[in-house]
Amino acid sequence: MPLVLTLRRALANGRVWLWLAPGLLWAAFCFWYTNTNGPFTSAEIESLTQHMESAGAPAERMGILRRFMETDDGGQFLMVNLLHMADDADADANMDRYMAHMLPALLKRASHPVLVGSTVNVAMDVAGIQDAEQWTSVGVVRYRSRRDLLAIALDPAFSTEHDFKLAALAKTIAVPIEPELYLGDLRLLLLLVYFSVVGVINGAWRKP
Repeated sequence: MPLVLTLRRALANGRVWLWLAPGLLWAAFCFWYTNTNGPFTSAEIESLTQHMESAGAPAERMGILRRFMETDDGGQFLMVNLLHMADDADADANMDRYMAHMLPALLKRASHPVLVGSTVNVAMDVAGIQDAEQWTSVGVVRYRSRRDLLAIALDPAFSTEHDFKLAALAKTIAVPIEPELYLGDLRLLLLLVYFSVVGVINGAWRKP
């Protein structure tokens, strides 16, 4: 009997850790993946504005960036990119050079592409905009916060690498959106994987 009780206790403890260990890993990931620093503060906005102005940012662009910071809610956002590659033999190489810098910078800040695809036709509904029929591809990038985007953009290395992106493209549009329905959130997907995998293992666990 003592041996059986010992085995039962070990099994019970094993079941606890079966659920607890992956749950702690998921919680740690969520903490890293979520912006916990809140929205831009007034002091940050003024400091970054002065920094960008001293770097020679155009007044029109400064107005856009300032509104971007002032309306920050501290949450994640998606950047929707429409891309039309230049008719240039070096276009793909230039884009690859840009992405070789951009991907590590994104991943370091819990940001990453969530959708990438090539177009299969010209734009099928265009109104109020010229030269918007032809696009090569669409990419959507998830950013942990607006602060993370500006941290990437204000890195001195970004300016040089961004030139390769511009050289690779004939035209582009990048529009930030706040997701209202976003089923591809990694926190949700990993939670579903966690419950599915651990649930199957727990169900298959044989009692002594």
